[in-house]
Amino acid sequence: MSNDRASKNSKKKAQAAAAALQGKKDRQRRTLIQVGVAVVLIALVAVIGFSIASKSSDDTTAAPAATPSTVTADGAIRIGDPNAAVVVTAVEDFQCPACKQFEAISGDTLSELVADNTIAVDYKPIAILDRMSTTNYSTRAANASLCVADADISKWPAWHKAMFEQQPAEGGAGLSDEDLTGIAQLMQIDVGSCIADGKYTDYVASQTQNVVNSGITSTPTVTVNGTAVSNPTPDGLRAAIAAAQ
Repeated sequence: MSNDRASKNSKKKAQAAAAALQGKKDRQRRTLIQVGVAVVLIALVAVIGFSIASKSSDDTTAAPAATPSTVTADGAIRIGDPNAAVVVTAVEDFQCPACKQFEAISGDTLSELVADNTIAVDYKPIAILDRMSTTNYSTRAANASLCVADADISKWPAWHKAMFEQQPAEGGAGLSDEDLTGIAQLMQIDVGSCIADGKYTDYVASQTQNVVNSGITSTPTVTVNGTAVSNPTPDGLRAAIAAAQ
């Protein structure tokens, strides 16, 4: 009997040790994934940053012909509490591969934190990658984002997510205005002729120049209450947000 008990105890200890080892391996694997994601995102940001840095910041832009009704004073589309104490700002270009990665990796985390009133998010769509398409896709997509925000800002986050999921490859024509309007219509957002008319094209150009003049050198550029977040993964964002509270 004592031998049986000893054998059972040995098995339990072995099983516990194996479980502990597996748990350690799982934690290490998650850490490696987070680090790998951060490295890829930072590398992509660096490439995009070079193209922004090469853009002249000496130009001045005339006042835009039309101003969206839903943007903040500095041109952001705010999602969440207008009076939030903690604001995450994301400067993005819809043609930017690193921005697509950022949305895929951290978009759901931001949505969750907005939903529980921890933060608000200010999205600033700009157009610095028009040269990466044959139809000025960056400008057209940024214009479309403002059209959607004006039409129904409550549905803008879902449209924003869909836009990055359907991001066109660089070097082509990009999504057509009909495609951009169609994405909105699938979500029952009535943008009328706003996208086709390029209603906010001048505004996009003005805001893009303002952002470049402010010293932004890469997309996505992510800040929390004005402080840059160098590692905008879910863990990196949560840490920066906690520090700002």
